Amino acid sequence: MRIVLVEDNAILARALIQALQDAGHAVDWLDDGQEADQFLAQTGADLVILDVNLPMLGGLEILRKLRARGQNFPVLILTAQGQVDDRVAGLDAGADDYLVKPFEMAELHARLRALARRPSDARATVEIFGGVSYDRSARSLSTEAGIMSLSRRELALFEAFADNPGRVLSKEQLGERIYGVGSDIDANAVELLVSRLRRKLDGNGLTIRTLRGLGYLVQIDET
Repeated sequence: MRIVLVEDNAILARALIQALQDAGHAVDWLDDGQEADQFLAQTGADLVILDVNLPMLGGLEILRKLRARGQNFPVLILTAQGQVDDRVAGLDAGADDYLVKPFEMAELHARLRALARRPSDARATVEIFGGVSYDRSARSLSTEAGIMSLSRRELALFEAFADNPGRVLSKEQLGERIYGVGSDIDANAVELLVSRLRRKLDGNGLTIRTLRGLGYLVQIDET
């Protein structure tokens, strides 16, 4: 998933970024509420981890604004304010879950997995692409031979294609999805990932086509 982390505590933010990236997620970090609101309005997210006490614009106000814009991606409130009234205020503003600091990373990962399983749109939990089954909740691909062995970044690459069926995705778009918006994207690294995923999908009813000068497109093979 592409996760947007809005947290002004730099030490905590760096620890979260490392943990989330180790789990295979792309992370965009913002520490200013106003900038976070503008970023989310322009780019959206698969999921947002949102602190409440932020400079320039508070987390709950950010949450109300994105819900008013019709942005329905999951939002996990992350804050030191753990009283019942605080939790109720966050949930009433449109949060999907609430985690109080301090917390264990294992619990954060469990809550993120639970949020990912919630049907935020019309997409099915398990989707079929050619001869490949993609389980969104488990974040796994399988074929008749069993679960496919993919690295975290190969999985993130496949998820980018699965979320954009029939669309040509440029190297820059894929890089942002895998590494995060604004990352120092290495085009050669994206090409290598595409090549590795292409080999693993070969023979399973899916082909990654290279459209020179444009990007990549996943197509279901004709039978």
